[in-house]
Amino acid sequence: MQALRDRRAAWRPAIGSAAAGLVLAAGAVALTGPWDAGQRAAERDRATAADAERDSTEAERAGGTVPAAAPVLPPLDGAGTPLSPAAVERALAPLLADPALGEGAAGAVVDISTGTALYASDAGEGRAPASTVKSLTAVAALDALGPDHRLTTEAVWDAERERVVLVGGGDTTLTRDDLRGLAHRTARALAERDVETAGVAYDISRYPREQLHPIGEGNSNIATITPLQLNAGRTDDSTSGPAPRTADPAAEAAAVFAGLLADEGIGGGDGRPGRQTAPEDAQRLAVHRSAPLSVLVERMLTHSDNDLAEAVARAVAVDAGQPADFRGVDRALTARLDALGLPLDGVRLADASGLDRDGRVSAALLTRALALAADPQRPELRPALTGLPVAGFTGTLAGRYDGGGGEGGDGGAGLVRAKTGTLTGVNALAGTAVTAEGRVLAFAFLASDTRDAGAAEAALDAAATRLATCGCR
Repeated sequence: MQALRDRRAAWRPAIGSAAAGLVLAAGAVALTGPWDAGQRAAERDRATAADAERDSTEAERAGGTVPAAAPVLPPLDGAGTPLSPAAVERALAPLLADPALGEGAAGAVVDISTGTALYASDAGEGRAPASTVKSLTAVAALDALGPDHRLTTEAVWDAERERVVLVGGGDTTLTRDDLRGLAHRTARALAERDVETAGVAYDISRYPREQLHPIGEGNSNIATITPLQLNAGRTDDSTSGPAPRTADPAAEAAAVFAGLLADEGIGGGDGRPGRQTAPEDAQRLAVHRSAPLSVLVERMLTHSDNDLAEAVARAVAVDAGQPADFRGVDRALTARLDALGLPLDGVRLADASGLDRDGRVSAALLTRALALAADPQRPELRPALTGLPVAGFTGTLAGRYDGGGGEGGDGGAGLVRAKTGTLTGVNALAGTAVTAEGRVLAFAFLASDTRDAGAAEAALDAAATRLATCGCR
């Protein structure tokens, strides 16, 4: 680990190879599936597939002459020495009682390979989860929709009104290039119909209404919730984190599309596009499909993407026949988690992103959900783990675990993968840790009434690091 500390700055650009021996992902197929050394596996696989056909000839030619690289570490199979619950209690209890964690953090730890509960302190008590609730959103969505599900944005033809209607499907990752491609295909389809002029409108009826998150209008953490958004309503060039948002994401996206359609030679737009519901007999002109849900979930977890969390949850609600609003999301996600046999006592899913401090989740629920995602019999749930930030390297944990060792989180770099949760007075951490003996542990720590976010984060990081380094036999 000292070598890791000395070299981390140089290793960050090569996370897919240099961190391979340290992250839980390293060869963990037997226990938890293809985590691939901290990379977001589904995202990487999708990019690799795009190059596979082009590269196949070269790969065949080189395959007989290039020796395979030796593994950095042998695969993790969960067969290391089991931890003692009493030893885990002695190691964690003092750390989770740190005054920085308010009146003490609720906590739970489970051995993933056996399902054995190693630690529980107020584990069944519902507490504000902040963004750790995104892990539950991920598991529920992957179970309900499958990892290959995609969110679609369509252009359809309203022949009676001679309009192209842009129909939102909930894809908050839609980019200007995506809309440009959609406009190009739409123009081509119109040309096949000998249409040279057309108005433009937009349809956001997939959701019963546009909604502001309860945290309020103009908050940089989330846009107005609507099924049609261009880059989550961001008005800058960012793709993650807080950012200024447009007041009307759907209208703005439609206006951009209309301009791109005009660039393709389809004129006739009468000012900014209006809002309408596409007629049932409207003909599809073109469609844009998002990345697969497996990739969306990884992005949501790594960057704690609030907009994407709410969009994914609404896809679950629609699939379940519930309205795509906060109440429908609560019912749909809760029903799905219940069907998976997860403990729901004291749980209230006020939203899918964790921004609403009225939400309640237990540490027991979080650890059981993570353990379920690691089940080799449930590979469709794996992105709920592959998307977790890697301590000291990626996402919301990239700037943490850089302390001076000892009682800090430094020793957990590369060994802890976890979803962070931060609201004013609320700090949480839920994920996995791998021990020196190769045991893989799921953990969740939820703290309320914290006063210093930095100190609380350091205390949580120290507890997670302790799990990875204590031995606890």
